[in-house]
Amino acid sequence: MDDERDPARDRLPRPWIALVGDVAVLVVFVLVGRRSHHEDAGLAGFLRVWWPFAVALGVAWLVAGLWRLPLAWSRAIAAWLITVALGMALRIAVQGRDFKVAFTIVTLLFVGAGMLGWRAVVRGRRARAHSPASGESPKRRD
Repeated sequence: MDDERDPARDRLPRPWIALVGDVAVLVVFVLVGRRSHHEDAGLAGFLRVWWPFAVALGVAWLVAGLWRLPLAWSRAIAAWLITVALGMALRIAVQGRDFKVAFTIVTLLFVGAGMLGWRAVVRGRRARAHSPASGESPKRRD
C-alpha cells in the first residue's frame, strides 16, 4: 500500500517534532554503542561518533522530503537508508575509519528500528484514535 495516497495521515502538525525524534534515535544509538564498548571520551568522543550520522540525517531529510510527510513509510525508509549509508561514508572518508561489516549491520538495524519504530507507534495511535470504534470522526487525521 502506497502511503502517498493519503497524505493527511502522514503529516504531523509540527514536522520538526519528527526531526527531533530522528535525532533522538541517533543520540541513543551513540550513547548505547559507546557504553556497550566501555568508551568514555566525554562530549568530544560522543560528537566524533554522532556528527557523521547527524549530517547524513539532515541530508536524508532533504532528499526524502520528510518535512512534507514525516510519517510516510516510503520517505522514512529512504531517509533511514540514506542516513546509514552516508553516515558510514562520512566516517570512512572524513574520519579515516575502517569499514566494519558488523558495525554497519548493527547501525542499520538500530537506526532502522528507531526511525521506523517511533513512526509505527505514532501511526498506530493515530489509527486507533481515529477509528470508527473510538467514537471520533475518521475525517480528521492530523
